[in-house]
Amino acid sequence: MKAETKPKKARRSKYTDEFKAGAVRLVGEGRSPAAVAHDLGVHPASVYNWVRQAAVDAGKGPAGALTTDEKAELAALRKENRVLKLEREILKKATAFFAKENA
Repeated sequence: MKAETKPKKARRSKYTDEFKAGAVRLVGEGRSPAAVAHDLGVHPASVYNWVRQAAVDAGKGPAGALTTDEKAELAALRKENRVLKLEREILKKATAFFAKENA
């Protein structure tokens, strides 16, 4: 009987904002995103995404696209909402507990 092995998760690379901006600048100078990705050693889809997000941040993206700042704000609001819901559930349980205890 073989021991089951879990597939290894690929590590997600983190790139600095300066690195991404440099890649976008190279694409803006006329180089193809695929060539820039090859030279920098990153996946071409990453460079395409960075270029697309830079266009959105510059106000040249499609209607309804979120800028980087709006995405960060949305993530913070979702986290706050999750915490508030958890706190509310705790208070409901505490209220039910004390109501039962005093009855």
